[in-house]
Order: sequence, then structure tokens, then C-alpha cells
Amino acid sequence: MEKEESEKNAYTAEGELAGKVALVTGAGRGIGRSIALTLAKMGAVVLVNYNGSRERALEVVEEIEKAGGQGETIGCDVSDYEACGRMAEEIIHKYARLDILVNNAGITKDNLILRMTEAEYDKVLDTNLKGAFNTIRHLSRYFLKQRSGKIINISSVSGVAGNAGQANYSASKAGLIGLTKSVARELAGRGVCVNAVAPGFIDTEMTNALSGKVRENAIASIPMGRIGSGGDVAGLVAFLAGNRSDYITGQVICVDGGMAM
Repeated sequence: MEKEESEKNAYTAEGELAGKVALVTGAGRGIGRSIALTLAKMGAVVLVNYNGSRERALEVVEEIEKAGGQGETIGCDVSDYEACGRMAEEIIHKYARLDILVNNAGITKDNLILRMTEAEYDKVLDTNLKGAFNTIRHLSRYFLKQRSGKIINISSVSGVAGNAGQANYSASKAGLIGLTKSVARELAGRGVCVNAVAPGFIDTEMTNALSGKVRENAIASIPMGRIGSGGDVAGLVAFLAGNRSDYITGQVICVDGGMAM
């Protein structure tokens, strides 16, 4: 699917996030890229986090700037607690605030439970779940001082319903839902909203690598009969990042065409 097509449904209320600073983890490709571009279109300064490929993150920043927005790359392995602390300090030192945190960074290492190694399990949990804890742990103090902020965790329908061959991934995404609800309760009194978005089968490089038969079976399980786009997810994230969602917290919203209904 072409980039423009994948973002066609993105919510882009231009100017709504003017003056806001947003950090999107794992934003060099896929859903994270769509989210970063959408938030930038709405006026936010977007920090495009990456771990593996600085080049891809730079490409996202270039797209943001070509569209008249502001962005910059920020490298950090979110599974590294100390590195996340340094990233938080760097952001606050430069911008004096952070308004939006999108925990999107995630990996998969699929295997049947009888074959899954301890390393495969630990690596996925360290990035997908502990990574979100790390960023929230280091940045929440600034949200509390500001008495405002939006934290949006990207979970998955696999965390809602489970998925064969993804015990590690499903556990990490289900844990992210629990983390979301707990942190939402802790921060709500200071005006900080914490929500989770649970995408279903979305058109990304990861899903494009699947065989035709697997894709056909996946589509057959979706009541709406189609694969979602990055823009479908980014549109919801943009809404949750804006002021129209100021009374919404602790929620898990699926973007899945009815897959987990």
C-alpha cells in the first residue's frame, strides 16, 4: 500500500496541537511513523524515537519538515531503563516540557509455546512492556508538574484476545493494558490522561511479509472485511492526544474492524 493511502484516514485537525511536544517511540516505520506524521500535521513538535535505524527516523523527520511541521530524531533503546532516563532529561532540557507520550515501540519473536525460548520471551517483554514502563517512569514526574499530559500506549488485539504462536507478544500487550489502567488511576488527579489503543490487522511491513494464505485467513476473521491502515490507528491516537479527549482515561480502544468484537 502506498504511503499516502495508508494515512488517508488520519485525523488531522491542523493547529490543535500547536505548541505541544510529543514523543513517539519506535516511530521510524509502520504505525509509529503514521502517528508521528499525523501529530506533526496537527502542530506538535514530534520527537521521532528510534533504536535500530537512524536513517529511517531521519526520513520521517524529513517528511514532517516537507509538510511544514517540526520534528527531530532521538535515539534510545526503550528497554534500557537508564537510557530512558537520559532521554527524558534530554527532552526536558531542550523543550522544558513534554505533552504527549506515545509508547509504540514493539517487536515480535513468534513461536509456539513448546518451542519458545526464554530469550524470545524476555526480549519481547523487555521492549514492549518494560519499555513503556521505563518511559512512563521517567517522564511522569514532568506530566505531574505540568498538571496535564496525554500518555497513549499502543497495545494490540492480541493482548485482548490472545493469539496462537504469540504467547510472549500477547502477554506483553495484555500487560500494557494493565499498566495503562494502573497509571491512569495514579495520574488522573493531576489532569493526565492515560489510554491504550489496540490495533488489529494493520497494513505494515510486518504484515506484508506474511504469506498470501495467512493474509487471506486474517481478512476472513475481520467483520469489516479489510486490513486496516496506519492512518486508522493514527487518527485515534491523534484524538486521544488532543483536547477533545480530556475526560477520557483508563480506556482500551480497539482499531480492528471488529476483529475482537
